Amino acid sequence: MMLIKQSNLDILVQLQANNNREWFADNKKQFVAEENHVKAFFKTVYNDLNAIDSIEKIKLYRIYRDVRFSKNKVPYKSNFSVGYSRTKPLLRGGYYLQIANNNTFIGGGFWEPNKSDLLRIRKELELDASELRELINEFDFIKMFESLKGEELKSAPRDFDKNHPNIDLIRKKQFLVIRNFTNEEVLSPNFKNEVVATFKAMRPFFNFMSDVLGTDLNGVSLY
Repeated sequence: MMLIKQSNLDILVQLQANNNREWFADNKKQFVAEENHVKAFFKTVYNDLNAIDSIEKIKLYRIYRDVRFSKNKVPYKSNFSVGYSRTKPLLRGGYYLQIANNNTFIGGGFWEPNKSDLLRIRKELELDASELRELINEFDFIKMFESLKGEELKSAPRDFDKNHPNIDLIRKKQFLVIRNFTNEEVLSPNFKNEVVATFKAMRPFFNFMSDVLGTDLNGVSLY
């Protein structure tokens, strides 16, 4: 059984405390060994996830930060992370997993929906948000994810009524679900199963969004 090990977290703690190129060069062999182990874990998650969903792409994120346009010039991330993309255009939504010391979490949803997708979602919610509200108010959803998260506008988007009863959802710019894990949970033998179960629990939300983005406002399929 593929498990996350204490040494996988320890190397990230050391990197965070010594986030410079000199330390990284001196410890690169050990770091790569730990990183490869976590990547293998990510790939076993991919295999399990692909058995219950259709995954178009797996993206293993590099440890190197892009500092070109950032005031923070620290060269390395302090986490291992991976993204799993569902097969478009019929299946929308993406899965994300980050492993980090005291900062491991699963995320999923719509991080940066393009302009047309965001407008389509908002128009749907303007018309009727009852199905989405039912999903996010279910006991199991609240227990696992607490609430629907994501950045939002302070007021209504352009051409939308600020007094609309669904304006709390319409003004969102992102539609995300997130579940956090303690280090103890990450190191548990059951962690991989929990990861896959969490991804599976996102499916009703993803299915709703896929139906919305795959149809026009009259419910006619776009594909």
